[in-house]
Amino acid sequence: TVLAKGVDPYVVDGSQIADPPTTLRGRLKFLGPGMITSAAVVGSGELLTATALGATVGFMLLWLVLVSTFLKVWVQIELARWSISTGRTAVDGYDDVPPRLGRRGWISWLQLLMILQFFIGQAGVISASAFAFSSLMPIGGEPYSLLSIGVWVALLVIVAIAIHSLNRYAVVERISTVLVLLVTLFAIVMVFLLQGTEFAWSAGDLAGGMRFQLAAGAIGVAIAMFGMTGVGAGETTAYTYWVVEKGYAAWTGPNDGSEGWVSRARGWISVMKVDAWVSWVIYTASTAAFFILGAAVLHPQGLVPEGNEVMVTISSIFDSAVGTWGGVLFLIGAGLALFKTILANVPSLSRISGQTLAVFGAYDWNDQVARDRWQRVIMIVLPIGWGLLGTIASSPLLLVIIAGILNAVYLIGAAIATVFLARTQTDPRIRDGRPTEIMLWISAAAIIAVGVIGLVNAF
Repeated sequence: TVLAKGVDPYVVDGSQIADPPTTLRGRLKFLGPGMITSAAVVGSGELLTATALGATVGFMLLWLVLVSTFLKVWVQIELARWSISTGRTAVDGYDDVPPRLGRRGWISWLQLLMILQFFIGQAGVISASAFAFSSLMPIGGEPYSLLSIGVWVALLVIVAIAIHSLNRYAVVERISTVLVLLVTLFAIVMVFLLQGTEFAWSAGDLAGGMRFQLAAGAIGVAIAMFGMTGVGAGETTAYTYWVVEKGYAAWTGPNDGSEGWVSRARGWISVMKVDAWVSWVIYTASTAAFFILGAAVLHPQGLVPEGNEVMVTISSIFDSAVGTWGGVLFLIGAGLALFKTILANVPSLSRISGQTLAVFGAYDWNDQVARDRWQRVIMIVLPIGWGLLGTIASSPLLLVIIAGILNAVYLIGAAIATVFLARTQTDPRIRDGRPTEIMLWISAAAIIAVGVIGLVNAF
């Protein structure tokens, strides 16, 4: 269910052509890219932010978790459809999007800046993961001391580098699948553990949260929630690398204009869509579970913790409500959820960063030896850099503001690029018709609107 070892997935020359499965059971055997995406999605944005948003508004915006994740997946699917049909990946395609600045497309210049944004964001995730593990097992004294956090960060960096030293798609998929299922199960278990405590929720709470309502003063929270839940521009971009490395494009083969190619393309795109929707169910369930934790436990008490305080606060509440083991279980699960994001983003962001450098002439992306060499170096440099920044910068306010601005622009760029590539480069014979096109436009419009609002808020 993956390409043979040694085959370059980025070379679509017809040598790996294979007929796609025709049944749902057969398609499920070829899932994988979505699990890596889920591993990247359910991290700090969901564990910390969704919980804090639930604490802010209660159950009222539960419906928005489903809407925000559902709308974004259409852009993800459409960009992946283009990738399977052309054998190209997102960063390569972004360079085709006008207007051009010099010899490069405008999004390529933005990609250079996005390397900085990725750097800042992942530094926060790895330090938050270290924070959770240090809370459980402090090293050298105080759990939140620079020494303890620093040692845990170093350990996590070493593990991440060791796991990805082989630079193999199959390794990333296998680890992501196991961790995603564990973390999703953890989130759901924690929600049901509440039923034996004073923070028990009811079917009425869930039903009320699924009513399309928006209280006065909650618009800002709703916009933030839409931007932070579900797949972002980074995950959507990275997904194209995973569908190619899985083999969907190579199995489809180059577009020779034949009906055979159309049939294979539509078949493997169907597999991709099942993969994307299965991952949507998983990360939506996790996000909703974390939101419910905030709404049921923190909101009634008027507690709206920020950042790492979310973990400490909920852990202490579980500690008193269900016993010490409840607090310990939450911290273990929280640390694992955050570290899982790092494990997914080391290879994902190294591919995005590596191809961005290749677009600007650092090396030839189509040279497999050079590409692998650059990937191995980047996958060592990135986690070390994230770890150093996450340990040293205790409150990098300016960096966070810069990251927010870049991410807002990147959201806009990814949405525009997807519509442009889908309309100009995806073979019309493998599109899904008017309803899908309408959903793409709605999805892109919503993402662009949130990006613009994010820019306005940043300034």
